[in-house]
Amino acid sequence: MRKVDRRILKTQEAIKKAVVELMTEKDFDQITVQDISDRANVDRKTVYHHYKDKFDLLDKLIEEHINELREICESESTSPEGNFSWFKYFEEKYSFFSVMLASKGAPFFRKRFLEFVIEDIRNEWEMTEGKKSGLSEEVIVQFFAPAYVGLVEWWFTNGMPYPPDAMEEQVGMMLEKNLS
Repeated sequence: MRKVDRRILKTQEAIKKAVVELMTEKDFDQITVQDISDRANVDRKTVYHHYKDKFDLLDKLIEEHINELREICESESTSPEGNFSWFKYFEEKYSFFSVMLASKGAPFFRKRFLEFVIEDIRNEWEMTEGKKSGLSEEVIVQFFAPAYVGLVEWWFTNGMPYPPDAMEEQVGMMLEKNLS
């Protein structure tokens, strides 16, 4: 694997941080590459050196977070502890998730997040009990995945009214009651 220069990583982080900050101020459609470069304190050419355009930047930023979620899921499935809290993770990544879920700026993220949750449900959740009661796996997935994404979205748009542990516990109880 090729080692990436720290300066390149620092520049890319500044650009990604800039677009997230700008999305808290205005809709993504209103943000220009010049706005991003000004906020990141880099030249416009530098932004274009790393990304085709602002849409490519947003796509890569979203994919980076989805891949991080996927890696966590994979490592958790092999971990004997299995005590990972999604809501603690969401809280740690508050600036990204709140912008992506609580603003109109990134409907593409919501779609990608929903696809990820569907994939995670299919890969990880125990649905044998639900199937025994006559429920189709597809119906279970299509019911719970949008509900989960909506719950996370509600949690952010309402200023995280419950602590992450309480959210995790409540979601776990709902799943247990409905899938067993």
